[in-house]
Amino acid sequence: MNSASSPTILVMDAAASGAKALAFCSKSRSLSIHGTISSRALGRRRSFSVRQRAPKPRTGGNILFLTRCSTRPGIDSDSATNQNNPAIEMGGGSSRTAGHPETSTLPNQALPSTISKGLVLALGSEDSWDGAELGSPVVKRFVGDDEERWYMWYHGRPNGAADAAAVDCLGLAVSSNGIHWARGTGAVRSSGDVGLVMNCRENWWAFDTNSIRPSELIMMPIPNYSSVYWLYYTGFCSEELELESLERLDLGSKKDGKILKSLPGLACSQDGRHWTRIEGENHSGALLEVGAKNEWDSSFIASPKVVFHGRDDLRMYYHSFDLKNGKFAVGLARSRDGIRWVKLGKILGGGSRGCFDELGSMNPHVVRNPKDGSYLMAYEGVDAEGVRSIGMAVSSDRLRQWDRLQDAAVLTPSEQEGWDNKGVGSPYLVHMKGLTGDDQWRLYYKGVGDNGRTGIGMAVCEGSQVGNFKRWEGLQL
Repeated sequence: MNSASSPTILVMDAAASGAKALAFCSKSRSLSIHGTISSRALGRRRSFSVRQRAPKPRTGGNILFLTRCSTRPGIDSDSATNQNNPAIEMGGGSSRTAGHPETSTLPNQALPSTISKGLVLALGSEDSWDGAELGSPVVKRFVGDDEERWYMWYHGRPNGAADAAAVDCLGLAVSSNGIHWARGTGAVRSSGDVGLVMNCRENWWAFDTNSIRPSELIMMPIPNYSSVYWLYYTGFCSEELELESLERLDLGSKKDGKILKSLPGLACSQDGRHWTRIEGENHSGALLEVGAKNEWDSSFIASPKVVFHGRDDLRMYYHSFDLKNGKFAVGLARSRDGIRWVKLGKILGGGSRGCFDELGSMNPHVVRNPKDGSYLMAYEGVDAEGVRSIGMAVSSDRLRQWDRLQDAAVLTPSEQEGWDNKGVGSPYLVHMKGLTGDDQWRLYYKGVGDNGRTGIGMAVCEGSQVGNFKRWEGLQL
């Protein structure tokens, strides 16, 4: 790729943060991120250049641009900006046109039926990019002086695809309360749109050619500058795995009944909508490769949830399937820069016989508990029959030592008539203050119902102790 088509990344001053930083990002129109950046380029200071191309933040900080990109063939735009976004939808089903999703007033009213208890985002319309399936919620809340904004990145799949295993892509919805969401039926066209934001790659050598699913988003601080969005995601390629005993389970992307290999990837953005991939050290562009033949993660790596613990200390929690023990497990890797990772081994396996996580743990989400500084892990547990529930673990050393919070799951599939009666998983925790001043935790999750119909739900746990979660029932939160 020549210099004329090199991707550019805008980074603001460190003093701008939270909702104010987001407001600046959403108003900027001078940037369209595309292409792929090599991790080697990011690691060399001489690859950076400073230009005055966009308005400075009010604090007068400089603007930093990355101008070096990969030389691999066939690199094209990763952001889905070449399609239309004809409608913005409110909530889970109805379609309506909204002016600007950042400033639209979203209603806060009860869901009409107990069948939908907990459901906050249903499948999109028949012709939308997420009309056939959705899940993997990554939810962020930003609070300003007079408003709050919620962002949800999630994966979706359209109806009528010739190959359902090759069309999982990534989209964005926004909300003013985290309950009712504005969504788009097509691809984003500007920094104010919502909808489809990133597609799979078409490069033959890439690890994410068949499916992509978001795992975690962090604001990565850069010395003397503000943060940019770093999105860690799971990418699936066309390589098929021989895991016959697990073909009845939903590991992720499948093709003709076969399970596809997955690896972790990274993309960055200035506005959360236009993304450029950062290539890892692996030949496929992934951040990590599977383990050796006899190692526990030799089959695949999925759901890379990254926690920024401090300067030069990032930790990735991911899951795989331990072929030797026949169980899913969560592992840990560590990094100084968020790109080059060193594995530290398995940290959480399966529970005892008869437990909700007998067959193992997967899709972990780790957050810091502001009350005592400990770390909490919400994870998806799989029982002996393959049914998914959500459990919790707590860490005493904030690194390798994890203990289950309780033997029972904190959220189980709903009753027979519920929309999520077949399984719940892909948990994502958000901490917030309740109206009474007490601590409150929200748990966003993927639910699966009859005929494999999926949706994104929300459960709430109030009080200082994180325990059982109850599905949202329309209360004013």
